[in-house]
Amino acid sequence: MSGQANQKKSADTKTLDKTTAEKVAAAGLRAHGEMLACDIPAELPVIPLASTVVFPQMGVNLQVVRKKNLNLIRDMIDVPPIEELSSIGVAARLVNKINVSGNTIQIILLGLRRFRVASYLQTEPYLKARVACIDEKEEESMEANMLMGNALHLLENLIQLDPRVPGEILNLIKNNLSGPGNLADQVANHLNFELEEKKEILTTIDPMGRLKVAVRLIEKAIGLAKAGQEIKEQTEDEIRKAQREFFLREQLKVIKKELGEESETAATVREVREKIEKAGLPEEARKEAEKELGRLEMVNPASAEYNVITTYLDWLSSLPWSTMTVDRLDVKDAARILDRDHYDLEKVKDRILEFLAVRQLKSDMKGPILCFYGPPGTGKTSLGRSIAEALGRKFVRMSVGGMRDEAEIRGHRRTYVGAMPGKIIQSLRRAGSRNPLFMIDEVDKIGMDFRGDPASALLEVLDPEQNNSFTDLYLDLAFDLSRVMFITTANRLDTIPDPLRDRMEILHLPGYVEEEKLDIARQFLIPRQISEHGLTKDLLGITEDALKEIIRGYTSDSGLRKLEQQIATICRKVAKEIAMGKPRARSVDAKDLQDYLG
Repeated sequence: MSGQANQKKSADTKTLDKTTAEKVAAAGLRAHGEMLACDIPAELPVIPLASTVVFPQMGVNLQVVRKKNLNLIRDMIDVPPIEELSSIGVAARLVNKINVSGNTIQIILLGLRRFRVASYLQTEPYLKARVACIDEKEEESMEANMLMGNALHLLENLIQLDPRVPGEILNLIKNNLSGPGNLADQVANHLNFELEEKKEILTTIDPMGRLKVAVRLIEKAIGLAKAGQEIKEQTEDEIRKAQREFFLREQLKVIKKELGEESETAATVREVREKIEKAGLPEEARKEAEKELGRLEMVNPASAEYNVITTYLDWLSSLPWSTMTVDRLDVKDAARILDRDHYDLEKVKDRILEFLAVRQLKSDMKGPILCFYGPPGTGKTSLGRSIAEALGRKFVRMSVGGMRDEAEIRGHRRTYVGAMPGKIIQSLRRAGSRNPLFMIDEVDKIGMDFRGDPASALLEVLDPEQNNSFTDLYLDLAFDLSRVMFITTANRLDTIPDPLRDRMEILHLPGYVEEEKLDIARQFLIPRQISEHGLTKDLLGITEDALKEIIRGYTSDSGLRKLEQQIATICRKVAKEIAMGKPRARSVDAKDLQDYLG
């Protein structure tokens, strides 16, 4: 009977002529009690098969474990209950028995014909069932001949496509062919179908229906063979292409050598070496670069390692190891720039001017690490830009709000695919200077999860005693950050970890009162918004009463962001009126705000 998993047939499986097989089997079975009209006993012992299917007129090899090991086998495998066994089976005759080992016997069975289980008589010590004959009369018709011809043609195509199917089975099947049902049984016996597919053929009683199932399975096998052939051809093409490229590259190397020209690798190494010479690397970084250059000369340009090494060397040669901008040490000029861009904030301005005064006296002074904290809209970020202009330094900004991955600060190790340096090194590369003004925004909103704690990674960056040898994991080299002027911004201090807060000099930027907002709006916000919206002072004016009403009725924050947004809204409304053909001067008063701001 059929089972539950598929295994390859033994080489000893064989097919016998149907008439001869039935005569031989019947002669040996008539002595075994009541016989059915189909020449098989009415009661048969049953062997449930778990890995193969026996078909009529087909031979099969089975290995049977001796009785003393059956209990062990029952514990090791899950024997299905009789309710789950198929109702269709094949009567078989024992042809030969061979002792394989002390515990195992190999038996050769010859399938005779299908039967249907009427009832099970016993389950111990082995299964025994009463069976009934199944009429398997072969059909002889034009349709049957055409279907068999189609099946044999498909089988021939499968043999040509799939090298795993031996060619001799076609002649074997033709020589023992007796009808469509027999052809389906032979195909299922010889081809490596899935176990469930073989069970489907076994349990299909109608010969024509059985052969149609076999034809469908052959067509499926042909489709799989074609797909496998295409994949094989594509793989072989890729291998041939890679080999061809390798040989061509080697030939090109020889040709260039004969002509006295540089190879591709040699030209790359020369270009990288020139960049490294110009970069002014420190001694440790230069040794690492020379080591990687030596590896680059030995690596095939087509390998993945080649790109990893060239990318690493490109980062080394493009960093500002020794490039610095010259600080503008004119205290009066710096004060003018700060007053031009920002109202009040005297404490912050004095701190910057003090730094410039000390720099005049001590040229190798380390950069300060400041923290501007205050409500939103008080000008913390824009103040950083003004300080950079006043000092004559490059300005770079990095927001760490919501950052949760420590690697964004310290980078990834080169062992990872697509590894890159962290944001600190990336920003310095963009700045092109090793002493920019580096603003780290939203330092109070750093996150933390299983990927690490970015706030802890910032401890090394913002510590004047440690940042002269900051080590990015990608570079794996110390980079001096002591000349960088770090400024962080925050809206609150209680969410900043204590070790990080202790490393920064806290400067409070308080909110503005109404009088300060009025002055700032007149001096800074209104002129800037008029200019940004393409207007002029002649086309738009905002009275002091209107400004007071905007501050009192349309803004509620202690900063200036909402106030500037409302002024921008008025400018847009006026620009729209001008675009619609109403180019007249306007002076917006408090009574007009309902029309402009709602």
